[in-house]
Amino acid sequence: MTLIVQHIDPKYGGILAAAPITTTIAFLFTTFESGQDVTRELTLGSFYFAIPTLAFILALYILLGHVSFLMGIAGAYLIWLIGIVIIHRIVFM
Repeated sequence: MTLIVQHIDPKYGGILAAAPITTTIAFLFTTFESGQDVTRELTLGSFYFAIPTLAFILALYILLGHVSFLMGIAGAYLIWLIGIVIIHRIVFM
């Protein structure tokens, strides 16, 4: 990915970084182990919890303009965790 960002265009690296590769693998294993109905529920949960991930990415982008990378990551994860709690309380309670 670093080669793509450095030599071609950062937006293509962003496409690769945001690709749902891990999600697809999780869905495949879930389907084979637990069936399509469970995978469907997992997909819905993934949809709801993608919102905090978007907040993480936005927070990291903003924070990197003001603090070090490590502080930005820490702050973005804090935003993500808060988002997880909020979504869980809104959707699943």
